[in-house]
Amino acid sequence: MNLDNLPDGWTIYIWLVAGALIVIAAIIGIRWAAKNEQFDEDIKYLVFDENDKDKMSPEEYKKSREVLEKQMKRREEVLKQKEEEKQRRE
Repeated sequence: MNLDNLPDGWTIYIWLVAGALIVIAAIIGIRWAAKNEQFDEDIKYLVFDENDKDKMSPEEYKKSREVLEKQMKRREEVLKQKEEEKQRRE
């Protein structure tokens, strides 16, 4: 098949298909992110540690410790769920 023999205007269909695939991939990515708790505004506080206390206001530091504690609890829950699923499969 030679591309020169195709009728005029055929390239628009390639662009439409490519655009549709990009939109579908974006939707799938957003759904995955929403299901996996990726839209958390407090995530910025997880980059701080005890050595950053003097660089933060007391409120920010308190918030960073609360967020860290919450994230660690959630991590333990997720790891426990994965371990339970693994044991059920065996």
